[in-house]
Amino acid sequence: MGLLKKKEAEPYEEIPALIGYGTDYHVYHMTRKDRIVGFAVGAGGAFLVSWLFFHSVICSLAAMLAVGIGAQSVYRDHIMAKRQRSLLMQFKDLLESLTSSYSAGKNTLEAFTDSLNDMTQIYGEEADIVKELEIIVGGMNNNINVEELLINFAKRSGLDDVESFADVFRVAVRQGANIKDIIASTRDIITDKIEVEMEIHTMMAGNKNELNIMMIMPLVVIMSLGGMGSGMSAADNTPVNVIVKLIALGMFGLAYWLGRKFMNIKV
Repeated sequence: MGLLKKKEAEPYEEIPALIGYGTDYHVYHMTRKDRIVGFAVGAGGAFLVSWLFFHSVICSLAAMLAVGIGAQSVYRDHIMAKRQRSLLMQFKDLLESLTSSYSAGKNTLEAFTDSLNDMTQIYGEEADIVKELEIIVGGMNNNINVEELLINFAKRSGLDDVESFADVFRVAVRQGANIKDIIASTRDIITDKIEVEMEIHTMMAGNKNELNIMMIMPLVVIMSLGGMGSGMSAADNTPVNVIVKLIALGMFGLAYWLGRKFMNIKV
């Protein structure tokens, strides 16, 4: 049991690139600006909600501090998810470029070099896919197998589509299969998957807006009760009311979390 707890407590070790510097997309090191933004959003919302429910400066400041600190990790996860979605879209365009290069009779090094130039023109030198292609092209120029470079990129990306492509590419190279057809098939699969995800996102957009509106309604009700004068006991901070308000806040928070979770459909 002690060894198990020790093993579980071990921190995550980032996966390094085979050459140069490569990003491990499983983690994100927040900048000072990111921490300030995450804290400000969480703290501002917590202060507003706490003030509307309890009209207590001390409670509002305590909630602002606690939620603001916790919101930083939520904001970090949001940035990571957004970065991976962007990487997937860039990877799709990379497959498009590779397909064109292989169709023109280019070998693997030439195909990835041309794709590096294409991705640089489309996304700029600071794009994630450009940096990954620089690692791949640089690795091939240093006699590292392209399969190993792709597998390393796939492990760091955290994307199932990239991992599948790297595995298929490795098998195709070892067995002498048609690389052009492999890449074209992978491109078609990923493109179809992204289109389905976009359709689902469009269909769920209305439901997400309804959920957000439903979460705002309790605040509107509390504001209405607070504006009806001191005769409304529901707006007072009696022990019973405080307990009821805390339970209500917990229920609404749980309902919002479950609603977002149910609408987070992955293909």
